[in-house]
Amino acid sequence: MTFSHPSSSPWRHAFPALAQQPHGKRLAYLDSAASAQKPLDVIQAQSRAMEQEYANVHRGAHWLAAQATEHYEAARSRVQRFVNAPHRHEVIFTSNATAAINLVANTFPFKPGDRVLVTKQEHHSNIVPWFLLRARIPDIQIDFVDLNPDDHTIDLADFARKLERSPALVAIAHVSNVLGIVNPVQTMVADAHRAGASVLIDGSQAAPHLPIDVQQLQADFYVFTGHKLYGPTGLGVLWGKEAWLDRMPPFLGGGEMIASVSTEGATWAELPYKFEAGTPAIIQAQAMHAAIDFYQSCDPAAVHRHEHLLAAYAEQALADRFDNRFRLHGPSFAGTTPATRAPVLSFSLYGGVASPVHHPHDLATLLDHEGVAVRAGNHCAEVLIECLAVPGTTRASIGMYNDKEDIDQLVEALGRADKLLGA
Repeated sequence: MTFSHPSSSPWRHAFPALAQQPHGKRLAYLDSAASAQKPLDVIQAQSRAMEQEYANVHRGAHWLAAQATEHYEAARSRVQRFVNAPHRHEVIFTSNATAAINLVANTFPFKPGDRVLVTKQEHHSNIVPWFLLRARIPDIQIDFVDLNPDDHTIDLADFARKLERSPALVAIAHVSNVLGIVNPVQTMVADAHRAGASVLIDGSQAAPHLPIDVQQLQADFYVFTGHKLYGPTGLGVLWGKEAWLDRMPPFLGGGEMIASVSTEGATWAELPYKFEAGTPAIIQAQAMHAAIDFYQSCDPAAVHRHEHLLAAYAEQALADRFDNRFRLHGPSFAGTTPATRAPVLSFSLYGGVASPVHHPHDLATLLDHEGVAVRAGNHCAEVLIECLAVPGTTRASIGMYNDKEDIDQLVEALGRADKLLGA
């Protein structure tokens, strides 16, 4: 499918929630970076799993348990293909990407005095677990890679300098949730490995917008979450190289993750079950399977082109409407491609040449009354927001279901909000 201009979305009709009219207005949902809407295929898969295919997995001898187990493990195989993992047992189901990062933070073989290297772009989910690690193990050091001041891309020269300190682990976002920057993770992984560091990539924002190939990236760990990929909440993924997962101890203890238990102790189950204690997200796994199937059936390359054209149109439309009072944070979409810029627009809108910025919470509240859903604030990325030197940003994030009408609705609603706030 070819898109010469950002017109209607051929996929919008598949998302029932978008037919609603909040405050009597057409719904322009521009908050997919926080959580994406769900297509009917996913809703039906989750309902079917509860209505017809539900039982606990792995431990039942009856027919329904066997069916549930088959479907649960089929979802794991689907994720394996989605990220091109070498082995199915390297795919660990967690409750979300945050849990996946915490799993690594709690089980990777860190030693006192080790260093962890992160960037100033990171979501709190890729910062706070390392602070907790520092509180748990003596002398753990956490270094932050600086950002280039002009566009807030990662300063690769500073990254190289920080690698000279020999970190044990580098943890980086594939895509910034605030700026939409696609980081050069493959190059950064290679550089980190040459420095003797292992690498975790947070792919939460990448999974809906980029092809993921963990074998090509060569990272040691890759995490993402289902709810941003048009799938359910309550299910995330940790992929890890088998050699690391074999070395790492369980994170949580209980049923399912054991091979045997006696009064003397316990032995652990094989991968992936060693890391999946308790009753897993059985229903959510089936919904995740449906989400990936739906997404892949829509021709991801066409989806990515559509989203990128729409984001570029949005940037131009906002700049034309508000001139120099509109400030896009991060690189312009001009001259970029879907491979280098995700469809996320974090921006500030100023009341006038010498007037203070409109507070993003005020803008988001007024936009909501016009049927436009955006995110406002620090986006769980306070370190990055401090680098931007603003109180927060208004973020419009685009998904496969958005269209030109959504963007036009955003621009017109911002114009009315601007007048109310005192342009």
